[in-house]
Amino acid sequence: MTQAKSKKASASAASREVGKSARIAVIGAGKMGGILLQAFLKRGLFTREQACATVQHPEKAAALSKSLGIPVYTDNVKAVRQADIVLLCVKPQVVRTALAQMRRALSPAKLIVSIAASVPTSYIEESVPARVPVVRAMPNTPCLVGKGMTAVSGGLHANADHLETARKLFEVVGRSVIVDGKHMDAITGLSASGPAYIYIILESLAEAGVKVGLPRDMATLLSAQTALGAASMVLETGDHPALLKEAVTTPAGCTIDGILELEDGKLRVTLIKAVVKAAQRAKELLIQS
Repeated sequence: MTQAKSKKASASAASREVGKSARIAVIGAGKMGGILLQAFLKRGLFTREQACATVQHPEKAAALSKSLGIPVYTDNVKAVRQADIVLLCVKPQVVRTALAQMRRALSPAKLIVSIAASVPTSYIEESVPARVPVVRAMPNTPCLVGKGMTAVSGGLHANADHLETARKLFEVVGRSVIVDGKHMDAITGLSASGPAYIYIILESLAEAGVKVGLPRDMATLLSAQTALGAASMVLETGDHPALLKEAVTTPAGCTIDGILELEDGKLRVTLIKAVVKAAQRAKELLIQS
């Protein structure tokens, strides 16, 4: 068999069409791992026979297995041996330990998809057998309600099929995009941390509603739906936010006075600085782990 044919054959299992015959192991089915696993099962991306997971404690493993109807282990090796796709959902500081445990069960026929923040594909590739394909993904918490945003990037041995497989995983919990690995820390600062910034804005708008006499529950609803609608306008029209802002801002109207207050309070600059700072922090996390 030629080297090209051998490489194609070794990658075939992990590149199978998601939901047809590929099997998945979620390593570290905690908060985000649990959200993703439940979404995969609920939306039929994988059957219960195609999925398994791991957690740290036996009591949690038993409870999760009962609630989801799939095998849940405390042994990472046992789970990886059963899988074509290994979804690595452990914290960044324990990635190397988890990979050391899993190493003997990994091969180029398996695909590793890691959601560990700040951990580049090269770091993972150094800890696994040669030519194992690795994809890095950065989802955010709105995945819980099917409105997530996930960026995926491929490592040295990940081909187009591997990237498409990873992208399809995250499409069931929102939107996904394939990017160059050099952008992942910036994406962490923007879309992964971004929901927290939006929650602060929503909280502030609701408080403002209360200040001008609205009931708190009404003010919160108005704020949240307004943000949802504005975001949908950007996504569905494709127009630049500045252009959409102009459509709301009539001459000598109410909105321009509000915008002047925002500019006076340097909201624009503060949000930009928040993303920059979070992106810088993302670069530092791996060094400190």
